[in-house]
Amino acid sequence: MPFAVPGRRICAQCLLTTLLCLTVALPVAAQAGAAAVDEGLERVQVADPYIELRTGPGRGYPIFHVVDRHEWVAITLRHTDWYQVRADDGKEGWVHRRQLERTLTAAGSARTFRDIVLDDYLSRRMLAGGSWGRFDGEPMLKLTAGYRLSTSLSVDAHVGQVQGTFSGTSFWHVGLAAEPWSDRRLSPFFSVGVGRFSNVPNSSLVSAIRTDANLGQATLGLRWHLSERFMLTADYSLYTAFVADERSIEYRAFSAGLAFFF
Repeated sequence: MPFAVPGRRICAQCLLTTLLCLTVALPVAAQAGAAAVDEGLERVQVADPYIELRTGPGRGYPIFHVVDRHEWVAITLRHTDWYQVRADDGKEGWVHRRQLERTLTAAGSARTFRDIVLDDYLSRRMLAGGSWGRFDGEPMLKLTAGYRLSTSLSVDAHVGQVQGTFSGTSFWHVGLAAEPWSDRRLSPFFSVGVGRFSNVPNSSLVSAIRTDANLGQATLGLRWHLSERFMLTADYSLYTAFVADERSIEYRAFSAGLAFFF
């Protein structure tokens, strides 16, 4: 039965047909829109019976959805060893790297995900840490910060404090460090730099005179990547304090400590 509308007649059958077409077309359009959004993102196919999607990047978050075998997911975000993925039905969740390692690429080959810890270690830029050692036989505490200019060169800054029996010494120096095997877990380095040196004798000593001087430094050391973002450091340094135009004093120091990179 036609509906009467001023100036028009609308057929009920035509209206029903239009609604059915919209019902079918809208999900297809939404899926096409999602595919357009995912264009440019890496997509992998599930090879296991299923993968589990969690609400957050961690095993403490609940599983709320599974993606079955042969279905595709797009990788949208990474957080440490967890990846946020989007399924073809629009569901988004977090998957651990180990599950994604058992997925397939569009070419049908296995997708490899290198250990994220190794990636962070190889791409590290800044380093900070502290160490303890001996400076000319006296206990020394040293703080270190560094910035990598390239894969093998970095700028390092050090601040140290020595508490001796008869005097206290403080120093700082900035230098250039060469680390030719920076991609290895155990990596030697060599650095040279300049800074300032200050020695303050105990006030109880006779003729206690403070000494301030320019400082030259040469260091040979090792860095050992422990795990995550931490590494052990050890170094041996030769310091030269230029206390006068024709007089200098040499000091030897070694230290070991812990550093982290980011």
